[in-house]
Amino acid sequence: MDVVKATGVAVAGTMAGVGALHAVWAVTPWPLRTPEEFADVVVGAGEGLPPAAACLGVAGLLGAASYLVAAQAGAVPAVGPARLRRAGVRTVSAVMLARGVGGLALFGTALERSERFRRLDRRYYSPLCLALGAGAAAVGWRGSAATKC
Repeated sequence: MDVVKATGVAVAGTMAGVGALHAVWAVTPWPLRTPEEFADVVVGAGEGLPPAAACLGVAGLLGAASYLVAAQAGAVPAVGPARLRRAGVRTVSAVMLARGVGGLALFGTALERSERFRRLDRRYYSPLCLALGAGAAAVGWRGSAATKC
């Protein structure tokens, strides 16, 4: 397996897993015990779970992003114009990088969030978004050669 394909599989698999977790959050705060704990750890504000539609919307977007990255890397069959897939993967990359940078810049200062969330965001959430964004960028710019067959 070449580097682009391996990167695409890793990024797509991680996004699919995080998307599945968001789908679970439409009905339960698992793996946390209470909606209040969920609000503190995952959202950083509020008193409970976000609306189910929001959780499912994010899950759907992460699922689509996962497919785009995997298809652009040549890990799954590609559907549709290559130009659109490439643009989609680059958009996924930009969104994930923006979330990673924005989380580090905003959640520590401009936006009021719980201390627990800010600590987890600095340690895990934002770095994960930056890594996924960088991986998607690599696939978006280098993966096009892998999908021209």
